[in-house]
Amino acid sequence: MTDSTTPATRPANPRFSSGPCAKHPGYSLNNLMDAPLGRSHRAAVGKAKLKAAIDRTKALLGVPDDYRVGIVPASDTGAYEMAMWSMLGARPVTMLAWESFGAGWVTDVVKQLKLDADVRTADYGQLPSLDIDPARDICFTWNGTTSGVRVPNADWIADDRAGLTFCDATSAAFAMDLPWDKLDVTTFSWQKVLGGEGAHGVIILSPRAVERLETYTPAWPLPKIFRLTKGGKLIEGIFRGETINTPSMLCVEDYLVTLDWAEDLGLSGLIGRADASARHIWDFCDANGWIANLADDPVTRSTTSVCLKFTDPSLPDDFAKRVAKRLEAEGVALDIGAYRDAPAGLRIWCGSTVEPDDIAALLPWIDWAYAAEKAA
Repeated sequence: MTDSTTPATRPANPRFSSGPCAKHPGYSLNNLMDAPLGRSHRAAVGKAKLKAAIDRTKALLGVPDDYRVGIVPASDTGAYEMAMWSMLGARPVTMLAWESFGAGWVTDVVKQLKLDADVRTADYGQLPSLDIDPARDICFTWNGTTSGVRVPNADWIADDRAGLTFCDATSAAFAMDLPWDKLDVTTFSWQKVLGGEGAHGVIILSPRAVERLETYTPAWPLPKIFRLTKGGKLIEGIFRGETINTPSMLCVEDYLVTLDWAEDLGLSGLIGRADASARHIWDFCDANGWIANLADDPVTRSTTSVCLKFTDPSLPDDFAKRVAKRLEAEGVALDIGAYRDAPAGLRIWCGSTVEPDDIAALLPWIDWAYAAEKAA
């Protein structure tokens, strides 16, 4: 049942974009004054900042000691492209795609690298078959940012696998439990769950991934920004803060300040905030038959990029866009339209920097906007 009465409570922060995402509570530009602006990132102060970002990321995520963590160019896209171009081709590969970014990785592997891949796709809202030969490499997204569908766990990845797993975790890291023993290459951008500034990616390598890098040379040339080895050995400096190209020290400082906030909560606290926000939306959908989660199976529902659909098939094609536009005009929800390649609907970011109370305050407004557009 919908309500045409304007809700009394408004979200304190209406920013529910799925990237770049909301800054953490209490954020202020004044907290960035320690950024070494105008200094070389290769000076001692710059390298110390970058190494601190790496070490603190590793500690907060619980990454094993023998894994490498590095900061690389071009956000999660750059990190994942670097991994694919540097390591694929040594074994047969299975590509899993159920939304637009996974589909982009398929395009790279099939059309650019020209590998004979086993490509498994699924429609938005679903997962493809996860029954995969452990001799093969696997490329997948942990959480489909544009579909709101995630893998429920890593039980489908063999403990004794011969292939490597390449996990795009950009909308999962810091908000979902990642089983590092099942992940060989993991990438993300800190602009997602921690609301950092864009353009920087993070790559995490298991010892098995390092072994692949040091024993395999791909058949294609690698651009400089993709090169993780020199003379057959891992470039260890990348994982000590000696970045491949010039990073923004202002963005790095922004990330370090965000880590201050995140470390106070701990990983379980960060995950708990995302879970609480998503639960508000799930309960709202359960109580209203006119709106539903895009994910078909409840165990695959995202807790960060929650994607919704309107269930009435008679609604006009632009109905969801009209609802999103009305909410933006009211200043209660910014950037919550579905991704351009996804089915019509809403996408509400519930990452850890979003206050669960703001999600709870938003939902009556969605009810109101739905009723208003139906009556228009």
